[in-house]
Parts: sequence; C-alpha cells; structure tokens
Amino acid sequence: MILGADGIDVVAEAADGVEAVRAARQLRPDVVLMDVRMPNLDGLEATRRILAELPGCRVLMLTTFDLDRYVYAALAAGASGFLLKDVTPEHLVAAVRLVGTGDALLAPSITRRLVERFAAPAAPGPRPDPRGHPALAALTPRELEVLGLLGRGRSNAELAEELTLSEATVKTHVARIFAKLSLRDRAQAVVLAYETGLVTPGSAGREQS
Repeated sequence: MILGADGIDVVAEAADGVEAVRAARQLRPDVVLMDVRMPNLDGLEATRRILAELPGCRVLMLTTFDLDRYVYAALAAGASGFLLKDVTPEHLVAAVRLVGTGDALLAPSITRRLVERFAAPAAPGPRPDPRGHPALAALTPRELEVLGLLGRGRSNAELAEELTLSEATVKTHVARIFAKLSLRDRAQAVVLAYETGLVTPGSAGREQS
C-alpha cells in the first residue's frame, strides 16, 4: 500500500522464501524487499537463489536490529542494503527507489563496520598476500589499491584526494573493478575486500582514524 501509493508497482507478495523465489523467477522484478526471517526458506537463502538466477535483480533486506548478524550474511549473499522493520514510509519508498537505480543503500563506512564486526578473524601466522587471491587476479595494481580503499569505507571524493586523481578517473576505476569482479555495488566491494584479505578486521578503523 505504501509503495503503490507512491507510484511503485508491486507485482507480487510472498508469505515465505519459497514463494518469494518462485515469484521472482516468474515476474523478474527490479527490486525484492526481503524479510530475513521467514518460514520454510529464510531470506538469506532466498536471496542467494534469486540472485543466482536473476543477477540484475536488487534485494533489499528487512531486519529487526541494525547490527543483526544476519546483515553481514545478507550482504555476502548479494543484498544491496538493509532496512529496519520500523522504517518510516518515506524512507521505505526512498530506499526502494535508490536500490532500484543500481546503488547500495548502505554508506560504505557503515558496511565496513558491519563487516568488521562479523567477518571471521584472520588465522594466526603469516598472512598470504591478498594480491595473489584468485578472485582478484583480473585487477591491475591500481585497481587493487582502489578496491582496498573502498573496503576501508572511502568515498569517491576521498579516493580522489588520497590517490591524487580526478573523481572522474576514480569513477572509471571503480566501474572497471565492478565489471571485472561482477560486483553490484560498493557494499559488495567492501565484503569482497574483507573476504580476500585485502582489508582485515581492525585495519580499516586504524587507517581511517
């Protein structure tokens, strides 16, 4: 009702994750508003299945707590952001529109804090050079540098200043990184930077102080 009143077409509703996956497969929506906790199939697995079949779809998660452990899992599963269940109607509409344009709802710094809180700690002993990680093999040294800074929550303006580049050049690097690594948005870039060891829990906060 809230979305429809603001001119957003609601093509289906689903009572659980199984129905959500089925409806997404049939109707191919631009955005899916997904509850984390649902019967039969939870929102995380439903998100994984939907995005595996429909990589162009965007998923916005609904959660009860702003630092719920499920939030990191949702981002890792491919979600483009999350909302609290007590979100205002205006914020809900704005969030759906934002995610529908291809952007991430979370500011990179917020995503970074979530990842730092829930990412697995590095194993003891020497850490392998993340530049040799297979997932990053396609990136140039400059693109690796940019991805590392994205993982630390830098905005395009901050990237430009830190690397002494124009914002247009930074945007080009970011776009190429997304294309090479099949990333949807900056939230996914932050998650990947942690998962590959390019950024480690704790390092971002110290370097960005």
